[in-house]
Amino acid sequence: MENKTFTISVYSENNVGLLNRISGIFLKRHINILSLNVSESEIENVSRFIIVVDTTEKWVQNIVGQIEKQIEVIKAFYHVDEETIYLENALFKIESSLLFDERQIQNIIKESNSEIVTVSRKFFVISKSGRRSEIEELHEKLRPFGIMQFVRSGRISVSKEPMEISTLLQELNINKY
Repeated sequence: MENKTFTISVYSENNVGLLNRISGIFLKRHINILSLNVSESEIENVSRFIIVVDTTEKWVQNIVGQIEKQIEVIKAFYHVDEETIYLENALFKIESSLLFDERQIQNIIKESNSEIVTVSRKFFVISKSGRRSEIEELHEKLRPFGIMQFVRSGRISVSKEPMEISTLLQELNINKY
């Protein structure tokens, strides 16, 4: 089996220590987490982990099975890139004088569909949302001008097909009573 990029979505209760146990599952198998994002989900009081890994489908199936054994985990899913809509976000901090002195920077911002989110006397900040390759391309174009700071978020994604988590939770809630 060949390695592919997989996006794992984990719906869980928001409990202390779960992230540590989930990351331990990857550590035991020597699988590197490429990206990790945790946020609220579409369901009240339920968190969603988005974990991106490069591995085989067999390994991702095993990992999802292990994650689902965690008490706080409601359900976990995995998808290949073609089955999801995904983005990352990045911020670039650059010296302010370049914004006015280097016309090329203004062109780079415009061509990359980025936006300036703040300008001060000493620096300005560019925001870029898109695929990792788009962010890396912008990074390479800005590098010669000197990037003061750079940060990129983990992947955020939604599946193209319904994951039916809301239905599952409703059924679980009905079965409780």
